[in-house]
Amino acid sequence: MTIAVLSGKGGTGKTVIAVNLASVSTHAVYIDCDVEEPNGHLFFRPIPKSSVEVALKIPVVDNLRCTGCRKCVDFCRFNALAFIQNRLLVFSDLCHACGGCVVLCPEKALSEREMPIGNISYGISENVEVITGNLQPGKVSGVPIIRQMVENFYTNKEIPIYIDCPPGSSCSVMESIKPADYCLIIAESSVFGCHDLKMVHELVVELHKPFGIVLNKCFNEENPSEQYCLENGLPILAKIPFDRELNKWNANGLIAVKQSPDYHQLFQDLVTKIQAEATK
Repeated sequence: MTIAVLSGKGGTGKTVIAVNLASVSTHAVYIDCDVEEPNGHLFFRPIPKSSVEVALKIPVVDNLRCTGCRKCVDFCRFNALAFIQNRLLVFSDLCHACGGCVVLCPEKALSEREMPIGNISYGISENVEVITGNLQPGKVSGVPIIRQMVENFYTNKEIPIYIDCPPGSSCSVMESIKPADYCLIIAESSVFGCHDLKMVHELVVELHKPFGIVLNKCFNEENPSEQYCLENGLPILAKIPFDRELNKWNANGLIAVKQSPDYHQLFQDLVTKIQAEATK
């Protein structure tokens, strides 16, 4: 089973929960698709096994061949090409590497070069296989890295796979949850947390993904996120209280299920609830 762990914003505890879910399993795969700021490896400290570079194929112009027909410019929906002062220009940061302009060019004035944008690393941490995507600073989109992770690593359905998604509801989030059998939404108990919960709830409904909610950092007071769940009949699988000791473990890169029998039981129960919900 593949479980995507997501949230409407950063800082909700998404990575902490994904890490603990993977750690409480007998054998699991943890995939960090938050490629702009991956941090799951700080908890797992995996033994490195391999690393694969990820590159895009970006068009290169031979202006001696180019006649300025602008067919490629008209074709590119991302505005990555422009014909200015009798020269064809390529804006690589806008290019989505579809290759259409190269195929379309009647003068064969366009070829392709590889532009590295990041890498995917693989390691082992006790019972967990840790796969981490890393986007190079300054690169615009991590979607190609996430897509390659999907194609190469979402293959073993015999063991649980936990996807640590990017925060929000952008293209990278949608790419991350494509292979998921179940989505686990993490929400804080604040008004802002409720707003972000609504946003991600709409996304998973739009993508027809079964889902459940974990309310994190809960206080003994009004909880707008919980109220939203109750009003809309959303399944709340767990409520995790605001806990200074848990925060201290997280700040030091310690995994809660290895520090506390109570948290081990909490996350073990959460795994059982996810499996029950996903098979309904």
